Amino acid sequence: MRSLLTTAALSPMFRLALNSLCLLLCGTALAEPANREAPNPTAVAANQLVVAGNACGPAALLNAFRFGNPDWQRAANALPGDTDKQRITAIIRDYGMRPSTHLTDRPRWSRKGVNLADLADIANEMTRGQFLPVISQEVLFAKPGESGETLLKRVHQYFETSLTKGLPPVISLRRYVHRAGEWQVLDAHFVTLTAIPRHLEKGAVSFPVTYLDPWGGKVYQGSIAIPIHAILADTPSASPCLEAVFPQSSVGKKLVHPGESGGLTVAAVLGRW
Repeated sequence: MRSLLTTAALSPMFRLALNSLCLLLCGTALAEPANREAPNPTAVAANQLVVAGNACGPAALLNAFRFGNPDWQRAANALPGDTDKQRITAIIRDYGMRPSTHLTDRPRWSRKGVNLADLADIANEMTRGQFLPVISQEVLFAKPGESGETLLKRVHQYFETSLTKGLPPVISLRRYVHRAGEWQVLDAHFVTLTAIPRHLEKGAVSFPVTYLDPWGGKVYQGSIAIPIHAILADTPSASPCLEAVFPQSSVGKKLVHPGESGGLTVAAVLGRW
């Protein structure tokens, strides 16, 4: 017996409803994910503490390559050693102990760690011969006349572009405090960003992030936000930076005295854009 549910047998109204449902389902299936994520999210994060408490820069860089796409993974796979301790040590020994071109009479890596410019040089030397593009650095403070909202969009764009190009960005964090009438840096740290929203909502004052903290090799969530209290300025609206609202981060917390104002800032970024 011929089926009564052929397309020809359906009423025009039912066919229209069926076609609309198909378009809706197809559109849902093809919709892009809400987040832009690291290409290799199942990788294992390196723990700086297997080497030293001041090895966050090399460990965060190793995590960026490890969680990146197969091209960037080549830089991590080229390191000698079978353990994270051996690989992080290799980064420090082979690249970090070379003379800094940014600090006079100092190696790139020291008991104070490594600065962003030297870490960028290390990154680009590690990728040399791997047929990879140049890795860039950018200070994430407001430009003259740039509002907090515009700075937030610009910072999000750096992060999103680097993730799109397959390299999770390395973020430089700095904790500032207002002490003795001036702003002082208490501590600094590097982490690796692995997920952010693809797009910012209109009028957004913050956006959520997932990041790898090399201090223990942990995965945490937080947000990047326009400060609601003054940092490096007399008023919140004059703050020239964005705040890293990272509840699990202990960067410099023990150095803050009771009653002091300040916060953890997103100072700079290393990535590909």
